[in-house]
Amino acid sequence: MDSNLNEWLNLVFRWIHVLAGVMWIGHLWFFNFVNAQLAKTYDADSRKKVVPELMPRALYWFRWGAAYTWVTGILLLWVVYWPGLMGSERMSGYASGGIGLVIAVIAFVIYDVLWKGMKNETTGGIVSLVLFAVLVFVFHLFMGGRAMFIYAGGTLGTIMAANVWMRIWPNQRKIIAGVKGTGPAVDPSIPALAALRSKHNTYMSFPLIFFMVSNHFSTVYGSDYAWVLAIAFLIVGFGIATFCFNKSATPIPAKF
Repeated sequence: MDSNLNEWLNLVFRWIHVLAGVMWIGHLWFFNFVNAQLAKTYDADSRKKVVPELMPRALYWFRWGAAYTWVTGILLLWVVYWPGLMGSERMSGYASGGIGLVIAVIAFVIYDVLWKGMKNETTGGIVSLVLFAVLVFVFHLFMGGRAMFIYAGGTLGTIMAANVWMRIWPNQRKIIAGVKGTGPAVDPSIPALAALRSKHNTYMSFPLIFFMVSNHFSTVYGSDYAWVLAIAFLIVGFGIATFCFNKSATPIPAKF
């Protein structure tokens, strides 16, 4: 590919990737840190007025932000990383990248099956953390540290985007229809599932953002223990998310 064309594609795809990511994650945090608390104050009439107007509008930008973030992420891999900049010493960038993408899709399937049958959130969280540790170690075996962070973040992003389109949005449509009266009243399991997957996405968003910016810092991705650092920063990100969830449930954010 011509170097000038490659540079322009890199610029355009990266710009759209960041814009869409801000749109997506911004709405995700709004749902979980703001709207989730506000919704607890609705009476039946308020809920019937607000939900059919607010949620479709917010979910529009939310789901398409997720879609464009994921698609432009793949395009950036094609333009920037697969040609060789992220390849390991054992295989080309295309080969290691292809394997990374397959693993990311498989990771969502495993995650989805795990959480469909998981009754205890703490146990599920521990199992998920262990599986993610295995994942980054596997990436470490055939990728350099920089690629490992990118594909660890890409795996989280793939799980999150699939959650949006396959679990959150379909269930939110049922909830909105039930509130509007254009569909049957939903079983309590429907909003519970949508809320849980949205909560998971919020937790994953914090380390995801770190993984995406880590490729600018050679001290991090160049370490011999980069895969251990990835796990450490995942845990730190989860800790920050927990702090934000706890803070959002206090009266402090509502003070004028």
